[in-house]
Amino acid sequence: MSFRALQLSPPILKAIQEAGYTEPTPIQLAAIPEVLAGRDVIGIAQTGTGKTAAFVLPILTKLSASLAEGRRRGTRALIVAPTRELVVQIEENVRAYARHLPLRMATVFGGVSERPQLEALRSGVDLVVATPGRLIDLMGQRAANFSGLEFLVLDEADRMLDMGFLPPIRQIVKALPRRRQTLMFSASLSREIEKLAHEFQQAPKIIEIGRRANPADTVTQFVYDVRSHLKPALLLHLLADPQFNTVLVFTRTKHGADRIARRLEGSGIKTGTIHSNRSQNQRLRALKDFKSGAVRVLVATDIAARGIDVDGISHVVNFDFPMHSEDYVHRIGRTGRAHAVGDAISFVTPEDQGPLRSLERFIGRGIVRKKAEGFDYNAAGPPREERGRGDGRMARPKAVEPRLPGNSPRGGGDPMQRNGGGRRSFGRSRSRSR
Repeated sequence: MSFRALQLSPPILKAIQEAGYTEPTPIQLAAIPEVLAGRDVIGIAQTGTGKTAAFVLPILTKLSASLAEGRRRGTRALIVAPTRELVVQIEENVRAYARHLPLRMATVFGGVSERPQLEALRSGVDLVVATPGRLIDLMGQRAANFSGLEFLVLDEADRMLDMGFLPPIRQIVKALPRRRQTLMFSASLSREIEKLAHEFQQAPKIIEIGRRANPADTVTQFVYDVRSHLKPALLLHLLADPQFNTVLVFTRTKHGADRIARRLEGSGIKTGTIHSNRSQNQRLRALKDFKSGAVRVLVATDIAARGIDVDGISHVVNFDFPMHSEDYVHRIGRTGRAHAVGDAISFVTPEDQGPLRSLERFIGRGIVRKKAEGFDYNAAGPPREERGRGDGRMARPKAVEPRLPGNSPRGGGDPMQRNGGGRRSFGRSRSRSR
């Protein structure tokens, strides 16, 4: 099916064509008609499946007629996302698809001066993309006019819950009109997401694309068993292969990210870092350099990496094995996007074997073990005085079981079953595409 068959407005179709897209992805095929029909939607899809366009395109189509006629009624669409990087990514998508519309837009996030954001909101905009914390701050200064709001989008709702954003989200929603269309997108359908839907939505249509929380088939996954103190050397050994040309490396801590970046830079490998201690300008510059190829490797922590939207990432390396299986899926979803191929490599120490087994149960399959040719796995450990403060021996938390309902390979029972009702009706029909 073509985008034209989805009844999108002509200016939007023109922008899609200019962007080089010819066919909608499964999440777009399933979600766009529901949004255009005015229904509340819960979209469950993996990272890199085109879910941003699944809500941006129909919202712009529904706004396009009044925008063309010059009718302004304050902010009509609000998109809330967990991180600054994701806000910037969504903004880029909106601007690309709205290039032939007279759309006024503002982005709201922390880490930069709030004055330009205040002025933008007070001047009147049609669409706002925001992180919860900064938006609450500006709403407290009466900067936003949401009295005519028609669309609310909660993107990466699962991550916002993980980051503790539920109280500010409730505060935001309380200030919005009750008559609105609410869309939620998430990588997984957990009980917490269900509760959020009962609270904020009216009989939402559930659209679930593919197996829940399963990595994309275009990503080849490998595990390298390695002792902790050898991980930096193994990373350098792998990076000697020129096929590792655009590499995203994940660490558990921001200090670990800095250590790895220094080690790589010291070996002549151009490297950027993204974590919460970096300023907004530093993070945006690191992303820009990674996208342009000015740096070959980007080292990131989990939360800071949300919203990284870079085409052509050849490899994702889990330098530190993730504590939670959902984080693994989010991490490796940065490669193999939109049917492209990519490799996901995980360094696994003896302490990581428990989390690895939990992950394999979670995704329903084993991960191939591999050894790096020519690498000395028998190298001695670091000098005693360096142990515990370099790139090596960090304490590993106990294995954590997956947090989604049902730990069986197929996801367990029906997560929509519940013992009580909400104050609103909740649609149980599902649209699935495999």
